[in-house]
Amino acid sequence: MKKAFLFIAQAAIVMVAASQPGAQPVNKVPGDTLRFEGEKYFKNVQQLTFGGDNAEAYWSFDSKHVVFQRTNPKEGVNCDQIYVGKIPTKPGEKFNYKLVGTGKGRSTCAYFMPDGKHIIYASTHEGGDECPPVPDRSKYGNKYIWPLYSSYDIYMADLNGKIVKKLTNAKGYDAEATLSYDGKKMIYCSDKSGDLELYIMDLASGKEKQITHDLGYDGGAWFSPDGKKIVWRASRPKTEAEITEYKELLKEGLVAPTNMEVWVADADGSNAKQITSWGQANWAPNFTPDSKGIIISSTHEYKRGFPFNMYLVDLEGNNKQKISRDQGFDAFPMISPDGKKIIFGSNRNNGGTRDTNLFVADWVKQ
Repeated sequence: MKKAFLFIAQAAIVMVAASQPGAQPVNKVPGDTLRFEGEKYFKNVQQLTFGGDNAEAYWSFDSKHVVFQRTNPKEGVNCDQIYVGKIPTKPGEKFNYKLVGTGKGRSTCAYFMPDGKHIIYASTHEGGDECPPVPDRSKYGNKYIWPLYSSYDIYMADLNGKIVKKLTNAKGYDAEATLSYDGKKMIYCSDKSGDLELYIMDLASGKEKQITHDLGYDGGAWFSPDGKKIVWRASRPKTEAEITEYKELLKEGLVAPTNMEVWVADADGSNAKQITSWGQANWAPNFTPDSKGIIISSTHEYKRGFPFNMYLVDLEGNNKQKISRDQGFDAFPMISPDGKKIIFGSNRNNGGTRDTNLFVADWVKQ
């Protein structure tokens, strides 16, 4: 949804609400002018998209393509849709991408299958061709909230946009899906239990298991590349007021993402452990290719709720390093499976607008 915590429709909403006009990078190294001072893990930062809201870009298993969601009303794309593009490999080469979603309703949280020929993503198109309505935040004290559209289901499609299989059928919100690296299991978020919980589905049989049970939002989950762990973002309302607010929003198909922490568990959901207690919004967690680190997008340094920056920690949440420095929004990181590149969404270089674009950089392992 987002965005992101596509989330973190997750990604588009987070970007619109959290984005601030991006500052210009202060590092003016020739050929690397999109990198800020202190971003030692990045090199040769390249902007891929120009305009609109572009986010939740995730790599194919061969590290050559990405699938992502975008909205750009100037181009007639008024609701998040899913696109696939090949990452440029030569100087001056353009990032070309094409629509692979339905073009109807709203779509979010796409992910490649290991064969490189199919993707999974969530869409509301069966609920209607038009964009589902955005919630009126004035009804909730202008609180920052995400909608949980009940028409979201998860689909598998080929790269021509043909849906080959519907993976979820439960009434209510089903989204935020990613896959194990062997492509056999899907982890996703659903409210079919009456709360927002994580489920793991065996794709071959369709059998699934609910793996979280505590009150609060659980979503935006990923498997580690070695298949041993999962990481996700979660809210845990504690006080009577927090619990009441959470339940009331959930009844309206809404959730407030401004107080979330990151959790880690074994791949089957056992031995769950909260690894951050940073405060504010901490989401869009993702593993490093060696399965030993996690990159987290967070606002915890800033009481005003932004910027979002990215931080690298170990599996215990320790040895924190700040790896991005934009003054607006850096989130939805994913290092390529071969460990050579990182892709993320950012407000940097947006000319003072609220545009969020995709950036790719060499990943410089320290």
